Amino acid sequence: MGLSDKISNKVEDVAGKAKEGVGKATDDKSTENEGKLDQAKSNLKDAGEKVKDAFKH
Repeated sequence: MGLSDKISNKVEDVAGKAKEGVGKATDDKSTENEGKLDQAKSNLKDAGEKVKDAFKH
C-alpha cells in the first residue's frame, strides 16, 4: 500500500469521525450517518489495499 493511499484513507477516516461527531452534537442523524459511512468506506479501502499487498509478496 502506498504512503499516499494510507494518508488518504486516514484523512477520510478522521473526516468521517468529525462529521459523525458534528451530527451527534447537533442531533442531525443524516450527518451522523454520513460520517459513519465515510469511516466504513475508509476501512474497506484499507482492507482492499492490505489484500493487494499480501498478494504482491
